[in-house]
Amino acid sequence: MSLEAGPPRENHRRRRTAEALKPLVPAFVAGPGGGWYCGIIVRIYLDYNATAPVAAEVVDAVSAALRECPGNASSIHAFGQRAKAVLDDARTAVARLIGAEPSEIVFTSGGTEADNLAVRGVAESHDGARPPIITTAIEHEAVLNAVKLMGRRGWPVTILPVGPSGVVAVDALAAALDAAGGTPPALVSVMLVNNELGTVQPVTAMAALARARGAAFHTDAVQAVGRIPVDVRELGVDLLSIAGHKFGAPKGVGALWVRRGLALQPQSIGGRQERGRRAGTENTPAIEGMRVAAERAARRLPSEAPRQTALRDRLENGIRERVAGVAGNGDPGLRVPNTANISFEGVEGESMVIGLDLEGIAVSTGSACSSGTLEPSHVLRAIGLPPSRVESAVRFSLGEATTDADIDRVLDVVPTVVARLRARGRGRG
Repeated sequence: MSLEAGPPRENHRRRRTAEALKPLVPAFVAGPGGGWYCGIIVRIYLDYNATAPVAAEVVDAVSAALRECPGNASSIHAFGQRAKAVLDDARTAVARLIGAEPSEIVFTSGGTEADNLAVRGVAESHDGARPPIITTAIEHEAVLNAVKLMGRRGWPVTILPVGPSGVVAVDALAAALDAAGGTPPALVSVMLVNNELGTVQPVTAMAALARARGAAFHTDAVQAVGRIPVDVRELGVDLLSIAGHKFGAPKGVGALWVRRGLALQPQSIGGRQERGRRAGTENTPAIEGMRVAAERAARRLPSEAPRQTALRDRLENGIRERVAGVAGNGDPGLRVPNTANISFEGVEGESMVIGLDLEGIAVSTGSACSSGTLEPSHVLRAIGLPPSRVESAVRFSLGEATTDADIDRVLDVVPTVVARLRARGRGRG
């Protein structure tokens, strides 16, 4: 049941989104005589892998659900049934986005909960047995830390190494499965797209290999859904995690796709919501927002993927032409369209992020979920980059509101910021 008055025209959507993403912010700017004057910075957002801004029509849908849909979807009266219809429509939209059946979608609070439900739910479904768990060294910490927790609780854990390309070798999984002997692993978990490098993993081949050995296969597709075509049947996986805020839904809503018939131990205990797989009253307004975001992502994907690829390539080529001592990280041919991870020799990544932010450009050094720590990227370390390259890495991640003018501005600013930071470093040396 849609609560929208009707879809606005596409050009109107783009204009409203672009206006929201490029606020005019007063700032003190250095003048030609060495003084300062108050100017205006047009902010450019290139941190879509951390989160995508919420589209205007998603905001409208969430607002309408808050106003017009107060019922609990578990209630049998009219208010409850209206809320249930919202959930049903959203389940259908999310399922269509990934080639699934609506009944296989479990709504969660986001990607982290979906990953935990997959890892812990499958591991704990083996009636007291503790079969091995296999994952990779470049997974998001939501998966890595869940797997490590199970390791502390007695499940044998294997973490596959990853080479400089940032792409897991299928042979590495084959060797780990051979090492497990005659014991089928409980679970193999390999992300579909790495959040820092944007590299696409060979999930289809790995899932076929794992399932042939009797293991369930989970993929964290948080950075893939809405950016590249995703079809759970073609991938051949058993579980797939989604975070709505990566493709324009509100934060705090996600989903886990669970193949029909797969045993899964619930991790939140309470009522029978989500077919008994995830207790707790569903967040109807946020889920309605994810419905609209999913439908919107499906419509825009065919045009956005090539557009963002062209912008990303122009950004990378432009930086190489203007700045010496730069290196791209990860396989350049096996990436999602929107992501570039670049190391700047002689520059600390965090200083680069701050320097660009002062110029109105938002980028990051890696995973937003880990950027509050002082630890260098576990992903870049895992693929064997030297410390100097790890510490100088910056991630640029583009999105639907990124324009040619934005890339022009970034290419104007980056050389100046790099030169300033390198000069400061030499001065301190």
